[in-house]
Amino acid sequence: MSDSPTSNHPQPTIEPVWVPDPRDIDRSRITAFTRHVEKTHGVSLPEYDDLWAWSVEHLEDFWSAVWTFFDMRSPTAPTTVLLADQMPGATWFPDVLVNYVSHVFRGRDTEGTAIVEVTEPGASRVITWGELEDQVAAAAAGLKALGVEAGDRVVAYVPNNAAAVVAFLATASLGAVWSCCGPDYAAEAAAKRLAQLEPKVLLAADGYFFNGRTYDRREEAVALLGLLPSVEQVLQVTHVGLPAPRIDRPATAWERLLQTEHGMLEPVQVPFDHPLWVLYSSGTTGIPKGLVHGHGGVTLDYQKHVGLQLDVTEHDRMLWYTSTNWMMWNFTVNMLLLGASIVLYDGSPAHPSPARLWELATEHDVTILGASPGYLHACERHGTKVPANNRLRMVGATGSPVPPSAFHWIREQLGERMPLVSMSGGTDIVSALATGAPNKPIWPGEISARPLGVAVDTWDESGRPVRGSVGELVVTKPMPTMPLHLWNDPDGAKYQAAYFDVFPGVWRHGDWATITERGSVIIHGRSDATLNRHGVRLGSADIYEVVEKIPGVHEALVVGIDLPDGGYWMPLFVTLEEGLALDDTFRRLIADRLRSEASKRHVPDAILQVPAIPHTRTGKKLEVPIKRILQGADPDSVVSRDAVDDPAALDAFRQFVPKGHC
Repeated sequence: MSDSPTSNHPQPTIEPVWVPDPRDIDRSRITAFTRHVEKTHGVSLPEYDDLWAWSVEHLEDFWSAVWTFFDMRSPTAPTTVLLADQMPGATWFPDVLVNYVSHVFRGRDTEGTAIVEVTEPGASRVITWGELEDQVAAAAAGLKALGVEAGDRVVAYVPNNAAAVVAFLATASLGAVWSCCGPDYAAEAAAKRLAQLEPKVLLAADGYFFNGRTYDRREEAVALLGLLPSVEQVLQVTHVGLPAPRIDRPATAWERLLQTEHGMLEPVQVPFDHPLWVLYSSGTTGIPKGLVHGHGGVTLDYQKHVGLQLDVTEHDRMLWYTSTNWMMWNFTVNMLLLGASIVLYDGSPAHPSPARLWELATEHDVTILGASPGYLHACERHGTKVPANNRLRMVGATGSPVPPSAFHWIREQLGERMPLVSMSGGTDIVSALATGAPNKPIWPGEISARPLGVAVDTWDESGRPVRGSVGELVVTKPMPTMPLHLWNDPDGAKYQAAYFDVFPGVWRHGDWATITERGSVIIHGRSDATLNRHGVRLGSADIYEVVEKIPGVHEALVVGIDLPDGGYWMPLFVTLEEGLALDDTFRRLIADRLRSEASKRHVPDAILQVPAIPHTRTGKKLEVPIKRILQGADPDSVVSRDAVDDPAALDAFRQFVPKGHC
């Protein structure tokens, strides 16, 4: 007997792992914003969920309130908030001109710190707001002298450093379009992304640092240039201290560009929907999709998300471990919109020990530290002792579902007043569909809130909302950071197929999720990797939470395969700590834990050992490609190897293809 997809299952009673202090709520920006809305619109919104409901029911009033509250800058005041509300194709603030960069530098203390740049060997430098604005003005003047105009593309092959931020801001200030790829990508993989844009300028670094090594990437940069025939100028960045390579195009040293004579920084005002940057889908199948986001949408959404959901102010300093390949780099840079400072780190978070990221946070007075759930899990497994940090006020995590154990571990390490704020969203929207709020509790394993102004819901297959049980995560109304379009998709067919093929006019995000009676969200994993065993949907995240806590298990991956005879096969693949082997005793231990801590339905049909679990380069497990390999597909036909962190790991799964799928 299968569970009804629309049934409302009462959520188990669990205690919050963090409860906001009423005094902090009173002085938070979200409280001030709520009072502004209540006064302006004559409503009473006593709780966060009341504000959220109002924000999605009165979408135009909400985003107009965000515009006013954060004093968005435009030569003319907006007269229309949402001209067209269909998806795709919504048109926001059609009569205004904006520029992302104008909002970054308004009202800053020129002597205050904007950026702290740190490398794994230990070098660090501070860039003040005054210095940052001067560098951006010089870089913008230099790019303009090289012929860069509004609409041109400037692309980069650089690590997480200050040059990347300065170059992005300079590009955006001219109305040109930015795109970036980390130098850990091979030239061919980077070109699959950047060549689509036919860029005019390439910014290329000499290398990067990771795990105790210095990586020379000059040859790859030269190879990349050979794959970008449209590039007219190269800007060469010395990051690891190597001489610039010889190339066959005009080249300028980055430091020389920063010496360009310039006046005051005067960002070009562009339409609200003018392209700001292009990000990319993971590229696990085919050419990565180019996701185009606009100046206005990003600026407006992040005033709200960073300013209200995270309560970030000019007193904050954030270090989120990321690379320039991941949208969390863009998220980090967006902290500048609120006047917060950012720490840019190039290196491993766990070298020479898993405590390194925590040590960096202490050394550099970080108030918000972000990492992946995998990193938190590794710290817990290794018994990492988090050093004292009187400035730290928030820990963040995203990239995959955060297990309940991580919430308890943070509480044990840092005390009951330290929130672990989990978020879930994606590169597609360069924002969140589930996040935190300073006036909502945090429950272990759950994400506290749906973001203000974002009409998030969970639906069954027929498009009916579900509560308390698993459904498809959808967005039923437009949001400002939905892609303007996909690059090289003139008729919008690829965009339509990617997000609106299942529910016409409604964004289908591709995640299974549960919205609880508390208004919190539980992410269960990708819906295109559904585990549907005996008519019951299972979340892969629920299995990983149990299995990856077992001593000796390093990582796990589970998939479900429909068999030709009508049966269903659900294997669990594990990697073990060095020196361990999977035997029947270990298998029984895993099965017993799943049976007692999840349910008997979560016990796999087979438990198999593999050398490694493959991931995307942003750390997500490749559940769907592995499922297709187990259905008999050739690995090279289901996933682009340059999009995988360990391509060789794919081949080990071919030996497990069931009979009938060969």
